[in-house]
Amino acid sequence: MFDKLVGNEEIKKLLKEALETNNVSHSYMFSGISGIGKKLFAIEFAKEIMCLENHECNNTCDSCIKFNAESNPDFSIVIPDGNSIKVNQIRSLQEDIAKKPIISNKKVYIIENADLMSEESQNCLLKTLEEPPEYANIILIVSNESRMLPTIKSRCVILKFSKINNQDLLKSASNLTEEQVELLDGSFEKLPELEAKTEEYESVKRIVDTLKNKELVDVLNNSDVLYNGKDVIGELLDFLNIVFMKNGLIEPIEIVEKTKTKLKYNNNYEMCIDNLLMKCYKAIHKI
Repeated sequence: MFDKLVGNEEIKKLLKEALETNNVSHSYMFSGISGIGKKLFAIEFAKEIMCLENHECNNTCDSCIKFNAESNPDFSIVIPDGNSIKVNQIRSLQEDIAKKPIISNKKVYIIENADLMSEESQNCLLKTLEEPPEYANIILIVSNESRMLPTIKSRCVILKFSKINNQDLLKSASNLTEEQVELLDGSFEKLPELEAKTEEYESVKRIVDTLKNKELVDVLNNSDVLYNGKDVIGELLDFLNIVFMKNGLIEPIEIVEKTKTKLKYNNNYEMCIDNLLMKCYKAIHKI
């Protein structure tokens, strides 16, 4: 139970305890930044709530079998319609929740990106949260808790998900380096983007090696990734600073930050990169 999910061990314990003591709330709010597994936790929790064998069937009961096949009629996920969750979507949920379970003894509804509900949608949902059917459970997944009405929050058990630590991220994204994992900032959200740019980030690491061990002319001649990376220069410079930090090179970090500011004000791009590399070289070699 939850063994394959990464991070947030304390929340795993709380959910397991709720299941084992048969003390599952009718409504939960899973709150935290995007990409940390809130939806995966919610789906696994939903399956265990609906299990017909007290969470010990090992995926063999009818409810779990159909759940794993994505065909369990007692489970639903509400996703935004465009940029918001419309009131008619909540009304459809209410119509469905009034019907008793078909396979399981419970019905579970996950509202993904629930913080995209309009105020009208939230007020509509409030009626259900106030008087839910005995067999129903609702899980709201939010990234921006401040968008939720206090009346909604007061009727939910709020579980605050933490960022995933770098060690766990590195285990799950073993094709990334320690420096690249730093860019994930505790979330898997940017993982596909980072995996697609592995070669660029490796080139940035080589620039630091060249700055430390080669002549300035070699640095300038082997930094194409920066000169050609205007569209993603912010990300590349962030990564450059991570590599500097890993190498114990503190002074160049300030130089990079000043370069980022200059680029924001549309200074000449190639000249900014020239100056960045020359100043970093001088700082590293104490020239």
